[in-house]
Amino acid sequence: MQLEFLGTGAGSPSKQRNVSSIALRLLEERNAIWLFDVGEATQHQILNTTIRPRKIEKIFITHLHGDHIFGLPGLLSSRSFQGGNEPLTIYGPVGIKRFVTTALQVSESRLSYPLHFVEIDHEGEVFHDQGFTVTAKKLDHKIACYGYRVVEADHPGELQVDKLRALNIPSGPVYGQLKAGKEVTLADGRTVNGRDFIGAPQKGRIVTICGDTRKTANAVELARDADILVHESTFAKDEAKLARSYYHSTSLQAAEIAKRAGAKRLLLNHISARYAGRAAYQLAYQVRDVFPATRVVNDFDVVEIPFKK
Repeated sequence: MQLEFLGTGAGSPSKQRNVSSIALRLLEERNAIWLFDVGEATQHQILNTTIRPRKIEKIFITHLHGDHIFGLPGLLSSRSFQGGNEPLTIYGPVGIKRFVTTALQVSESRLSYPLHFVEIDHEGEVFHDQGFTVTAKKLDHKIACYGYRVVEADHPGELQVDKLRALNIPSGPVYGQLKAGKEVTLADGRTVNGRDFIGAPQKGRIVTICGDTRKTANAVELARDADILVHESTFAKDEAKLARSYYHSTSLQAAEIAKRAGAKRLLLNHISARYAGRAAYQLAYQVRDVFPATRVVNDFDVVEIPFKK
């Protein structure tokens, strides 16, 4: 599981940062990629990565401001020309379906795959299967805006092969039966129970991605015990009044959210163009006394999300 940042800027693109888009790479987990927001030129950014648009399975939109959705029509159309035949589902606030369908209709664009929409008008679970659960909560922005909490299901414990070999239990089909937790009678007459050779389950990972927002308690709930919290940092720590007036957050407020939530790491994005070069990195340096595991991300950064030890 990885996060790849396709756009980390705020409002409009700059020479250093494109507008908002994040890819959650789940290639090992489900051979798929999920996008969170699709700002203008996201498909151009993808050309500089190894992401294949046909692998994009789901798109989660935090809110309907242009810097988070203007890249959708182009990306969806290009996916058709690049071998994308599998269904794609877009999740987002009410209005996302009208925006996309109007753009496709007016431009007479035809998609080669089924396009589904899940419009969100309340907080709660928006997706669930055996592998992942995604929940959404409202944030505090000028228009309806949501943060998403992605929770991976726990992985079954591994078969303790070394333990089996120490008991001279030969490999073969019997290992598969033991891994399934069955009781097996061996050729030499011994009876062994698979449950005695299964390690502890591996705890699933948690990723929280917040859209544009003021500091809010809902962000804490979304990020509770998260392995990664991605939170906007449009303004520096000493600009709280400015952040509030524009419905955004400071780096300090993001750090306080991460600390209260017990998150493991904080990744700051949605960086204003006023913070270029070293000034952008100062957003993280200024708040590491509050939350040490804070980092400002750049376009094309790839962040690994390992299992908990």
